[in-house]
Amino acid sequence: MRRPSPRTQLVLFNLYGDYVLEAGGAAWTQGLLEVLGLLGVGSRAARTTLSRMKRRGWLEARRVGKRSLYRATERTRSLLVEGSSRLFGPRPRQWDGRWTVLTFSLPGERRLTRHRLRTRLSWIGYGSLQPGTLIAAYPRVDEARKLVSELDAASYLHIFTGAHLDGMEQERIVRSCWDLPSIDARYARFLDRYTPVLRRLRNSKDGGLSPKESFVHRFWATYDYSEFPRIDPLLPDELLPRRWRGHRAYELLTELRSRLEEPAWRYLQEAELFAESARADSASHRPEGSRAARLAGAGPRGDSA
Repeated sequence: MRRPSPRTQLVLFNLYGDYVLEAGGAAWTQGLLEVLGLLGVGSRAARTTLSRMKRRGWLEARRVGKRSLYRATERTRSLLVEGSSRLFGPRPRQWDGRWTVLTFSLPGERRLTRHRLRTRLSWIGYGSLQPGTLIAAYPRVDEARKLVSELDAASYLHIFTGAHLDGMEQERIVRSCWDLPSIDARYARFLDRYTPVLRRLRNSKDGGLSPKESFVHRFWATYDYSEFPRIDPLLPDELLPRRWRGHRAYELLTELRSRLEEPAWRYLQEAELFAESARADSASHRPEGSRAARLAGAGPRGDSA
């Protein structure tokens, strides 16, 4: 299955979110170029995107002697921690059958806020029932209130919890708010792509993969799965179609990432991606024996970028 050309900024966000933050938050420029090249991003595109992300406040650039590095800003850390929580956080528990409804009405001049509100609420499982009305099976009210407060929209929003709907109404709302067959089809494509990789890993100790290959498979599996938190509301099983493939996809990702974790980090250590200051910070703030702390022993190499 041929892979579409990746968006360099998304590749960098995924690289920082899954690896660089855990190792302190900074990466050597030369290491970034090497790793991005392995992922199919050319040097010119990589440098252009790094400079653009610096201008937009996502990254900070520093020089250390003849070498240069890019460190994630607090804005980036906050975004990536939130995304990681949504991607790898605990699955919803048993449902009590109650729904939460949010209604809002913002003035015309706050059109952008309205768009951001709908987008970010969809990330935590709210579907658009009507213009200005969203509904969720799992309330996550505290997260919704925090989000609304950040957007300075609390005075325009009302929250109603504990709504009970009959079965036919629930089915109608689910069909109206979420395109579950389309989401399930995307999960099927994910499973088709990565089931052979996992099968290969199960059939041999290391799957015959080098550290470099392990990193590539682990990175792309996570990158491809990262679309699902934006589109899957994580509905209770009672509301999902039979043979829903979302559960299988999550289990596959979890096992594949676990099996490839050590060799993937070994490759990044060999590529000397992580800046020395970041490795030192990481080692001092993480439990002894953690993978980030283990990276602290790698020495720098020449980097004139």
